[in-house]
Amino acid sequence: MSNGLPSYLTMAKPNPQSNRAPWYKNIAPTYAGIFLWVAFYMDISKGTLSQGTLSQTGVAVGLVALVVAALICHYLFYLVPGMYGMKTGYPLYVIGSSTYGTAGGFLMPGLLMGLLQFGWLGVNIAISANFIVQAVGQPSVVSATGVFTASILFTVIAIVWGLAAAFIGVKGIQYVAKVATFLPIVPLVMILLVFFANADGVGKYQVAADANPTLGFLTIIAMVVGFFATAGAAGVDIASGSRNKNDVSMGGLVGIALAIIVAAGLPFLAIAGAHGNNPALLSYGFDAIIKEQKGLGNIMFVLFAIASFAPACFSSLIAANSIGTMFPKSNKMVLTLIGAIVSIVLAAAGSAFNLGSVFGLIGASFGPICGAMVADYLLSGRKWSGPRRGVNAAGYISWLVGFVVAILPNPMVVKLTGKDFAFINPAPVIAFVIGFVLYLVLAKAGLQPPVVPMEGAAEEAKTSAA
Repeated sequence: MSNGLPSYLTMAKPNPQSNRAPWYKNIAPTYAGIFLWVAFYMDISKGTLSQGTLSQTGVAVGLVALVVAALICHYLFYLVPGMYGMKTGYPLYVIGSSTYGTAGGFLMPGLLMGLLQFGWLGVNIAISANFIVQAVGQPSVVSATGVFTASILFTVIAIVWGLAAAFIGVKGIQYVAKVATFLPIVPLVMILLVFFANADGVGKYQVAADANPTLGFLTIIAMVVGFFATAGAAGVDIASGSRNKNDVSMGGLVGIALAIIVAAGLPFLAIAGAHGNNPALLSYGFDAIIKEQKGLGNIMFVLFAIASFAPACFSSLIAANSIGTMFPKSNKMVLTLIGAIVSIVLAAAGSAFNLGSVFGLIGASFGPICGAMVADYLLSGRKWSGPRRGVNAAGYISWLVGFVVAILPNPMVVKLTGKDFAFINPAPVIAFVIGFVLYLVLAKAGLQPPVVPMEGAAEEAKTSAA
């Protein structure tokens, strides 16, 4: 250690101004590509347009919810991390050493971000393998009522897909990155095709008389914010390549807010239109609507799967980098492959198809992290204070309380406890508020440890901000 700082901080180098670029070259396309991944909008209508046999919300209310969710993602979950990245040039695991301490930052948010990527990899494996299964003419492994039935073909594809993504994520990500800039165009074109094929039925969609539009409204916000939570914190890394405040703001408004409205709104409308034209249609999943596109369904399944391979590799890359940073002497490839095997098991067992549970877990984990980071930013005078010695109790207590409250309504917890905490909705936003308020209170109460000087941090912050 140097000056009491662990190696992951002393070895950190800020992104210099010479490497910065306009928002439309980094922030906007990076985030837009995240939202165009089919996992984001795959189940956007489950529990929103539908809840069992009931319609929960109409089309107009659902679209308003998407706009509200988009603004929450941009202003609450992204903007401060983005400003941290732009002003300092440092990555998330360095910035987190203020909110969680030089020792506490080892786990949060750095290592936690990496570990959760294996959950995302499991989701990617499950959806991609199922799309390929359907492309070759086999039935979906998930029925219209949500029942999972494994198949040998699905399992084999899942194993190959997961191991390939992990290997390339560690060794050959530079090759995937070259095409990843253009791959999001593929799902965007297909979303548009599916939307226009079903647009005439949107006006025919009927909401049940005893629907609960408020629940549908809040559920959409919970789904969108839960999906985005880790990406919001990752705004530190993504925006470290931006030049100024305008880049941070415009990149978020276009790449996050607008992308959410388009990437979720069009599938939402397409699913409503498909049910308006065919009320007998059982499934509210986007894959069921793809299957209805006669002559194009199989091709679309293949193309959606291909477009999903880059996100799978990037999840592996983030996990590998996190492991490599926190455990510099470990074999990064071996640990990443072990994590990928866990992801494959989650996919092969069908657990990764429970997107509501996955989004809820992510939101519960990173909602309070983002809230605490915002509070820390404001308390420090809208700048990064620098690393704080040891474990920052204000950060850890605010995270623990926020996580516990936000995880209660998760379907996994409800199944284990038999208790219904549905009133905690939208849980990721509630977790953010808890993290924000508790951090403010605890920091004011003196639970923030002192800042440890970090050579070059202050000057870099001034230079970047200028």
